[in-house]
Amino acid sequence: MNTLKLFLSFLKIGAFSFGGGYAMLPLIRKEIIEVHGWLTVREFIDILAVVEMTPGPVAINSATFLGYKVAGVWGSIAATVGVILPSIVIILIIAHFLSKFRESPYVDYAFRGIRPVVLGLVASAALTVAKDAIIDIKSLIIGIVLFYLVSFKDMHPIPVIILAGIAGAIIY
Repeated sequence: MNTLKLFLSFLKIGAFSFGGGYAMLPLIRKEIIEVHGWLTVREFIDILAVVEMTPGPVAINSATFLGYKVAGVWGSIAATVGVILPSIVIILIIAHFLSKFRESPYVDYAFRGIRPVVLGLVASAALTVAKDAIIDIKSLIIGIVLFYLVSFKDMHPIPVIILAGIAGAIIY
């Protein structure tokens, strides 16, 4: 039963998320924690940490890891197929019709309207994860320093992840 619920939940997430994996995080969190109660906030944050370190798209990795945590291998398959299926269908439809409507101002207007939504969803995901991940002043300082290194010093994310792990091991 959880396998079908996982598929349907991630199908809904895949169908109503624009902007990629980070934009999906608020919807994933709501479905997994609030609607179904499959994971705690801490488990969700821990899985997000693994998802961030794993190569591949955030949305697919999230679905795969969360599905596995909830219902094993079949859960990971169900969640992954559910999250990618809407994108596949939408891309096939768009590819078929876009060449006919590429120059339409209405298509341009639609995309201009979607862009701010993507920004809002990504910002919401960042704030949601920050609320749950910042547990004390030490974690806040680690987050600020590492954000600075990635954003302003153009440090590659892999050494930043390693530094965060080392900092956490030393500080905690």
